Amino acid sequence: MSSSLERYAELHPRTVDVLTVVALYACVLFGASIGTDSSSPPPDTWVPDVLAVVGCLAVLWCRRCPRGILALTTGCAMVLLAMNYLPSPMLLAPVMASLYWLAALTDHRTSRVHGWTVTGVLAATGVATNPSWDLFLLRTVGVGLWLLFPVAVGSRSRLRRAYLESVQARAAHAERTREEEARLRVAEERMRIARELHDVVAHHMAVANAQAGTAAHLARTHPEQAQKILAELAGTTSSALLELRATVGILRRPDDPDPLEPAPGLDRLPDLIAGCRSAGLDVSVVTEGDPRPLLPGVDLTAYRIIQEALTNVTKHGRGHGAEVRLTYKRGRLVITVTNEDTAAPATPAPGGFGLMGMRERAHSVGGDLQAGPRPEGGFQVTTALPLHPLARPEEEFPL
Repeated sequence: MSSSLERYAELHPRTVDVLTVVALYACVLFGASIGTDSSSPPPDTWVPDVLAVVGCLAVLWCRRCPRGILALTTGCAMVLLAMNYLPSPMLLAPVMASLYWLAALTDHRTSRVHGWTVTGVLAATGVATNPSWDLFLLRTVGVGLWLLFPVAVGSRSRLRRAYLESVQARAAHAERTREEEARLRVAEERMRIARELHDVVAHHMAVANAQAGTAAHLARTHPEQAQKILAELAGTTSSALLELRATVGILRRPDDPDPLEPAPGLDRLPDLIAGCRSAGLDVSVVTEGDPRPLLPGVDLTAYRIIQEALTNVTKHGRGHGAEVRLTYKRGRLVITVTNEDTAAPATPAPGGFGLMGMRERAHSVGGDLQAGPRPEGGFQVTTALPLHPLARPEEEFPL
C-alpha cells in the first residue's frame, strides 16, 4: 500500500501537494477550535485563519527551501501559542510537515539540531504564555513527541531512498562489470583463436616452403627424390587444411552438423616429426621417465609448443638437426627443443609472435617457458608444464 502511494506521489507531485495543503489547513482550523478552561484564546479573531493559510501554503515550497519554510511555519505556530491556543498536533501540523521534509532532504545532524531547536522554542513559548501546571506536560512533553515524530519518519524516508539509490548504483555497476567481463572474454577468445591459427599456419607453411625449396633444388639432378618430396608436400598442405578446419570450426554455429576434429596432442607427435623430416630437418625425440597421461589443455599446449619450436628451427636455424626431449619427473613435464647448430655461432632469438605465443600458452596452464641462444651455438626452448592443475611450476619446478 505504501509503495503504491509513493509511486502515485512521484507521478503526480502537484496533486499530492494540493491535497496536503488542504488537509493541513483543515487540521489547523480544527486545532484552533479546540480549547480548555485554562486555554482560552481570544474570540472572534481573524489571526488563526491568516496564519493557517500562510503556514499551509508555505509547505508547497518545502522541497526547495526546507529550512526557510520551517522557520516560517514555526513563527506562525509561536504566534498561535502566544495567543493561548491549545498546542495540539493538529494546530502544529504545518510545523510537523516542514520537519518531515527537512529530515527527508537534509542530513541526520541538520534534522536533529533543527528538530530539537523547534521543539524547545515552541515548548518555551507555550509555557511562557500559560505557566500553570494544568497543561504543563501537554505544552512540553507532548510538543516534543509530536514534533520529533515527523523527524524520525523523514529520516527513515531519507535512509530508504539512499538505500534504493545504492542498490540501483550497485546494479548499474554490476551490469557494466558484466559487459566488461564479456568483452574481456571475447578478446581472450580472439587471442586464443589467433594463437591457434598462427601455430597451424606458421608450422605447415614453413615446412611446405622448405619442401618446395628442396624439391626445386633436386628437380634436375634427382627427379625421383623431388617427386617424393612433392608428394609429401601435398600431405603437408592437406594436414594444414585439416587443422585449419578444426581451428576455424570453433567459430561455427552450434547446430552445424559437420563433426570437428579433436584437438591435437602428443599422440600426433610422430606425424609432426615426419613432416619436419620430409622438409630436410633431422629431428630426434628422446623420452625420459615414465610417460603419464596429460590433461587435455596441457596436452594441446605441449604439442603446440613443440610445433612452434620446430617451426622456428625450420625458418631460422642454420643447422639441419633438432632434438626434442620429453622429461617426466616430480609431477611435471619438461620439454626441451634444441637446434643442434654446433658449427655456427649462437643464433639470435627469432622475432615475431612465435615465442610470445609459446610463453602465453605455457602460462595459461600454469607452466613456464624459457628460450634463448645456446653458448655452444644454436637455439633452445625449454618449458615446464604441470601434470596436475594445482601445481605451481614457478615455485616447485624451477627450470
